[in-house]
Amino acid sequence: MADLTKKSLTEIVSLIKKKEIKSEEVTNLFIKNIENDKKLNSLITNCNEHAAKKAKNFDKNPKFDTLLPGIPIAVKDLFCTKGVKTTAGSKMLDNFIPNYESTITKNLWNEGAFLLGKLNCDEYAMGSSNETSFFGNVMNPVAENTVPGGSSGGSASALAADLTPTTIGTDTGGSIRQPASFTGTVGLKPTYGLCSRWGIVAFASSLDQAGPMTKTVEDCALMLEAMAGFDEKDSTSINKKKENYSKNLTSNIKGLKIGIPKEYRVDGMPKEIDKLWENGKKILKESGAEIIDISLPNTKYALPTYYIVAPAEASSNLARYDGVKYGFRSNKGTNLIEMYENTRSEGFGDEVKRRILIGTYVLSSGYYDAYYIKAQKVRQLIKDDFDDSFKKVDAILTPSTPSAAFKIGEKKNDPISMYLNDIFTVPVNLAGIPAISIPAGTDNNNYPLGLQLIGKTLDEQKLLNIAFAAEKKINFKQNLNRWWEK
Repeated sequence: MADLTKKSLTEIVSLIKKKEIKSEEVTNLFIKNIENDKKLNSLITNCNEHAAKKAKNFDKNPKFDTLLPGIPIAVKDLFCTKGVKTTAGSKMLDNFIPNYESTITKNLWNEGAFLLGKLNCDEYAMGSSNETSFFGNVMNPVAENTVPGGSSGGSASALAADLTPTTIGTDTGGSIRQPASFTGTVGLKPTYGLCSRWGIVAFASSLDQAGPMTKTVEDCALMLEAMAGFDEKDSTSINKKKENYSKNLTSNIKGLKIGIPKEYRVDGMPKEIDKLWENGKKILKESGAEIIDISLPNTKYALPTYYIVAPAEASSNLARYDGVKYGFRSNKGTNLIEMYENTRSEGFGDEVKRRILIGTYVLSSGYYDAYYIKAQKVRQLIKDDFDDSFKKVDAILTPSTPSAAFKIGEKKNDPISMYLNDIFTVPVNLAGIPAISIPAGTDNNNYPLGLQLIGKTLDEQKLLNIAFAAEKKINFKQNLNRWWEK
């Protein structure tokens, strides 16, 4: 049989259910790929022994009535895993071993999956290139010395390099969709509240959302089915009936209306992104959809709004890291205040400190109304734009990113240039609506480029169907030479 690790999740599940392969066989192949990786740096914590044992136990007593029977999965190191180190890519949590399991990972384990490893990410999910991690930058399997995107860069890199059959990330301003676009994979940010945030290390609580990262749209539907669900431990969790996304997947999108926002044409956008977008429109038209021009007038305020709201929430969420109860503690200082100060200055990286400082400033007396309150008002206007558009269209098509993957170090010392990477993804998080990035072509260097589809609140099924139809016609092929094994 052809290399199982190159197969889609859906194919692997089918083979296990038909008893044509065993969990131990497929798990050992992924473990071998992880051991052969010399350069990507996509894993922080290796769980090979745990995974091998779990696979063996599954084969002794297989249960085929679950969505993910005997499937090993490596997850972003932002999800707390009971008894397994969870670092959030930070020195601050380098010694943190949770005594509880995040709801999302628990849902996956309940569906028959088990942990293969914890994946590298930007520190506290703050970054667009996976260069802010305390554990070093991750490389993109697409080309040596290029970034895999962020913050879920380790997840995207491991998935594209066949180190895990599927994975999960978190998306606060594009952290699933941008790395998916950079690595030629599929990434979905669900509606805010569809997937529980309980047990995920918090960055910005009104924006963070967990989602699947997969090789195909069909895999994405299957993973979302396994992940989603009401959680009474999360006050923002939506109480709705579970949906069978994978069983209801169809490529019949005849008669659906797709909006094209004029504001997403930004100055200096490469011709290849524009060409990709035009091709996406053509493909959806050929699939029977109607293309309609729309306007999202407040889109231009999305990035500045995001970089007020997200750091404000981060400064509040990260106040808990003071060296007292858990995590890193500095041994410098002669009193409690000095211990706090040294712990936070030594434990956090530069990008995290930058965002805490911005957040603390915009929440401070005298600036709260001028910045934070105003940003919240603009956020509502951005959401209203989407709501108005969705009265006319079923989904919106845009590029996922303004460029393909860039070189490691290229934007590291230019925060504004780095933040501009999220220009197409951020509005979706501010509005709390779902969006998916699918691989749709390549640039002049043969680096992958993604198209983004944005949907209405809780309309994941329709979004997946449109993405599924587009994926079939695009027929993107990932062609990697496995340089990281040499």
